[in-house]
Amino acid sequence: MPGPLQGLRVVELAGIGPGPFCCMMLADLGAEVLRIDRPDGPPGGHPADVLGRGRRSVALDLKRPEAIAAVLALAQRADVLVEGFRPGVTERLGLGPDACHARNPRLVYGRMTGWGQDGPLASVAGHDITYIALTGALWSMGRAGERPVPPLNLVGDFGGGGMLLAYGIMAALFEAQRSGRGQVVDAAMTDGSATLMGAFFGQLAQGRWKNARESNLLDGACPYYDTYECSDGMYVAVGALEPQFFALLLKGLGLDAARFADRTDPARWPAIRAEFAAIFASRPREHWAGVFDGSDACVAPVLDLEEAPRHPHNVARGTFLARGGGAQPAPSPRFSRTPAAEPMPAPRRGADGAAALADWGLEASMIGAALGG
Repeated sequence: MPGPLQGLRVVELAGIGPGPFCCMMLADLGAEVLRIDRPDGPPGGHPADVLGRGRRSVALDLKRPEAIAAVLALAQRADVLVEGFRPGVTERLGLGPDACHARNPRLVYGRMTGWGQDGPLASVAGHDITYIALTGALWSMGRAGERPVPPLNLVGDFGGGGMLLAYGIMAALFEAQRSGRGQVVDAAMTDGSATLMGAFFGQLAQGRWKNARESNLLDGACPYYDTYECSDGMYVAVGALEPQFFALLLKGLGLDAARFADRTDPARWPAIRAEFAAIFASRPREHWAGVFDGSDACVAPVLDLEEAPRHPHNVARGTFLARGGGAQPAPSPRFSRTPAAEPMPAPRRGADGAAALADWGLEASMIGAALGG
């Protein structure tokens, strides 16, 4: 089956990071995504390119009016257009929302930026780390007394960026079914990372969260929600928050539950942590993985990027695909009636050229002019 988004047409103006991630998600679920690459852009086509998979590519020089005319013609036939330039760039190119909506009033115009389309920082450069720095997310991650630790670029680029844009696009498409009108989706990584931090802002306001690293239940302060080093230098993750799970943790560690009746008292946490650390450090990771395998103790081995695709649960679920000499995540989430197909590999820059434009209904004369033929 082609996935639940079969029939959805998306024009992607090539970018980096969150925009491609958004379009990957749409393509994974069956959308027809046509990426407009720069003629001098990255060559593409690597079988291990996860973010570039699932779409076709046309290379167009957007400094040429013929190329702009072709993109407007594509927008006229599309349901969605995605761009990730700084505010005002597509307007100067002649591809802004007004120009596109003049051709296609139903178009959902997705805009992906770090700071958003307005505000004092809108035109300033940035990266994931700078965006999450201004929303409290970066401050909250790391050990007490140490510097904040970047959580890869999961919070800004991907969760608070590309995934937020995909969510916004689908919401706008739903609304367009009723109104018959498209609109602009202004997805900013600052907004998205703030949304991801919503639960913690709420707990802070209720006095249930301390505004300091490693001082709370879920940020490494709690000894039964943390990681521990094993005798072989590998790690296990422990998340035994509820009483029944904590009891199973103690059973696996060979500890008497009666000694831990006051486990929720933060004053006891350092002593509990020291005891847990000594026990976990006495055996290798695989020993503990075996002890807690299939248990509700919420203990798991911390797997690296090469180990994770080989874990039996991930294998059974088909969570990863073998691609390009390695692994990459399969499309998610899962659908009972319209499951997604295995995604196409990432295309080489401009590989689909005239054929893709013709499939979208552009006339031969326009295609030749756009491609410089």
